Amino acid sequence: MKATGRRGTSRPPLERMLRIHQEVQAGRFPNASTLAQLLEVSPKTIQRDLEFMRDRLGLPLEYHPRRFGYYYTEPVESFPSLQLTEGELVALVLAEKALQQYRGTPFERPLLSAIHKMEQSLPETISVNLAGVARAFSFRQRAEPRLDLAVFDTLTRAVTHCEQLEILYRKPGQSRPERRRIDPYHLANINGEWYLFAHDHLRGSIRTFVPARMLEVRPTGQTFRPPTRFSPDDLLRGSFGVRSGSGHYHVTLLFHPPAADYIREKKWHPTQTLRERRNGTLELHLQLSELEEITRWVLSWGGQARVLRPRELIERVQQAATRLVEAHKT
Repeated sequence: MKATGRRGTSRPPLERMLRIHQEVQAGRFPNASTLAQLLEVSPKTIQRDLEFMRDRLGLPLEYHPRRFGYYYTEPVESFPSLQLTEGELVALVLAEKALQQYRGTPFERPLLSAIHKMEQSLPETISVNLAGVARAFSFRQRAEPRLDLAVFDTLTRAVTHCEQLEILYRKPGQSRPERRRIDPYHLANINGEWYLFAHDHLRGSIRTFVPARMLEVRPTGQTFRPPTRFSPDDLLRGSFGVRSGSGHYHVTLLFHPPAADYIREKKWHPTQTLRERRNGTLELHLQLSELEEITRWVLSWGGQARVLRPRELIERVQQAATRLVEAHKT
């Protein structure tokens, strides 16, 4: 929380404490009252700053009863600054660049503000190097999700404060949108896309919603108590993306070179195991609860991927491939 001055202005806490340090370092024996007048904040705010400087920053501050002010009991060469290792500095820059998935959401501004505050508190020698580190890294996204900022802002508030919502929702291929009453439990960014997990009162179960498909979002004025056992990790345990089901499928895929090399480079699912073959091909084994998302993924590899089991997945891929061929016939 920022302290507000008598003239309606505010001063960042770090800047305030640096000024207090300068007054004490100069031997002026300032106290809470004189500092409050100088910095245009309340004496209580100054007292909290002094306690932070003494207890958290380790500055040797003490009150001199005869001089009615604060002084350093031992020499202080400089005000403590944020110290980062080279690895931490790189991580800081990467974090800022990785904000792409939060562009246009209520998280963007506070995240950028927090990172910039940390950057500004760095020693000058490190801050100068920050630009060079920034030029060395970048992030790219193939497709950015389209978000209505007002809708997303309402969702974040509802998830945080357990507010029930009424939404107008249109699923892909649906001619008319439906009104739903939902209890929003959790917002998740999965593979660069935002999803809302909520209890759907119409369906009587937890469903997954895409914020971009919400045409209207309105708080009902009601609140709800989230279930203590709800866990998005448990909900998605058997999914290959965001769709979960009640089935139990042991999926085996065969990848030919060079696609096999790409499969070796990533962990595609928590349950995956790999089995090398002598001819350079690779088997990928997964335990899934539904097959729709894995079907699309297999098709994306073209002829480089082949389904070995289950039979249901083989038939799904064959049917989809047939439709693809028919659609491209001239």
